[in-house]
Amino acid sequence: MRRLLNQGAAFASAALVLALGACSERSSVTEPDPAGALARKGASRPGAVYVQTNTAGSNHVVAYGRAADGTLKRSGTFRTGGRGTGDPRLPSQGSVILSDDDRWLLVANVGSSEISVFAVGGDGLSLTDKVPSGGQMPFSLTLRGTLLYVLNAGGRAGGTDNITAFTLSAAGQLSPLPGSTRPLSAANTDPAQVQFSPDGGTLVVTEKATDRIDTYAVGADGLASGPTVDDANGDTPFGFAFTTTGYFVVTEAFDKAVGQAAASSYRLSGATGIAVVSGTVRNGESDVCWAVITQDDRYAYITNFGSGTLSSYGIGGDGTLTLIDAVAARTSAALGPRDQDLSADGRYLYVIDVGTQRVSGYEIGSDGSLAAVAEVGGLPPTIAGMAAR
Repeated sequence: MRRLLNQGAAFASAALVLALGACSERSSVTEPDPAGALARKGASRPGAVYVQTNTAGSNHVVAYGRAADGTLKRSGTFRTGGRGTGDPRLPSQGSVILSDDDRWLLVANVGSSEISVFAVGGDGLSLTDKVPSGGQMPFSLTLRGTLLYVLNAGGRAGGTDNITAFTLSAAGQLSPLPGSTRPLSAANTDPAQVQFSPDGGTLVVTEKATDRIDTYAVGADGLASGPTVDDANGDTPFGFAFTTTGYFVVTEAFDKAVGQAAASSYRLSGATGIAVVSGTVRNGESDVCWAVITQDDRYAYITNFGSGTLSSYGIGGDGTLTLIDAVAARTSAALGPRDQDLSADGRYLYVIDVGTQRVSGYEIGSDGSLAAVAEVGGLPPTIAGMAAR
């Protein structure tokens, strides 16, 4: 899943952070497009979409070439060298991510507790490394330049939930950052996502079982301090996404209660801690999951797994959240849409649907509306995790 405050002074003085600033993960922040020009352009650069199969025996990435008009064509299937869970309901956001320069694709092999790194080339993907995740069940990844943090949901497997850091070399190799492992608020929190703030000074983690949001201050050495633990505004905080100005929108599943899906917006309070901006804006749908925000910071899209729909929200300049369309798009009758991501130019939104085992693509209009442009099927029922460029 990709794309507030200025805590980067300490970063600017350190060589490590200079490297981190070179290429941030697009799912955490993208360059703003204040006029919404990208959505109105008549042409788009070609790109790609990557989907994780999450199959138990041998995990794979399915790659699709993306044409300038947003249509998709399957281009290859690539082994990660690890294992998935075999469960289509992987409760996380960010298990597949791209570096900001599109050179590297990183995949969480939840079943084997490993992270795979692929070099992205014109003719497909090349596996460059596979390493233990620093815990059990790596649910979510976030990359800031050369610094990768992994969210391990170890409590589900009898271990302890944590975040752990790695550095990514120029050759696509991952090395553990010594002393970087940090706990969450408890041993078993059923966490959903970890994400850097746009300036890289803070890490945010959502915990579904505890209804909490954790924040960590990230030092110039890449090490995190914390967590600072706050109660979320609504129940079951799940996926989230940042605006380029530092507000973030968090989905609220309310324990999958029918018709209770919602989202809240927040801002960071200093390096750690959060403050609610708009609390629990419901959309009338069910079992909300993932969130993305457009490059111009105007619109947020969330997937409603239980309803088979996508909802759209407007984001004000002060971070306030307003429901635009409860059903901006429908991917299936129910129990379907989960992971989603934006193309690198911000023009197209892609979503995987577990129920129909397909990827759907939409062009984003200047008013935030969604127009279907792509639909490709033939994926396994275990699909979980995607990234687009």
